[in-house]
Amino acid sequence: MLKGLSPILSPDLLWTLRAMGHGDEITIVDANYPATSAGPELIRIDAATAPQVLEAILSLLPLDQYDDVAAISMQVVGDPDKREPIVDEFEAIVRKHEPEHRVHSLERFTFYERANAGYAIVQTGETRQYGNLILKKGIVRPS
Repeated sequence: MLKGLSPILSPDLLWTLRAMGHGDEITIVDANYPATSAGPELIRIDAATAPQVLEAILSLLPLDQYDDVAAISMQVVGDPDKREPIVDEFEAIVRKHEPEHRVHSLERFTFYERANAGYAIVQTGETRQYGNLILKKGIVRPS
C-alpha cells in the first residue's frame, strides 16, 4: 500500500502507466470484452467497475493535449447516436481530470481494432454493456 494512491492501481497497472509513452493507448474494458485474445498486455481488475478504474487511472495519467480525441468509447451496435449511461459517467470523470477533453465514440469493430493495437488493456468487473474506453496518453510538462 502507498499513501495517496488508489488501491485499484495495482503494481502491474502502475508499471504499465509509467512505461507508456506519449501517444500510447490503454483501454479500460468491461467483463464481456474478449480481452485475453486481444493481443496487448492484459491487466485484470475484476473487483472494480470501469468508472472506478478510469477515476484511478486519470488520477495519474494525462490525456494527450495535442489530440482532441484522447478518450473514446464504443458505439451502440445498430444505434451509433445512442449514448449509454456508463458513457455519461466516463464523460464526467474525464471532464473532472481533463476539462478540455470529452468522450468520443467509434463503431464496435473499429473500436476493437484500435483497442487491440494499443499498449495495454485493463479488464474490469464491469457488467454494464459498452463499459469500454480507450485513453491516449499525453505528456507531463516540466515544472
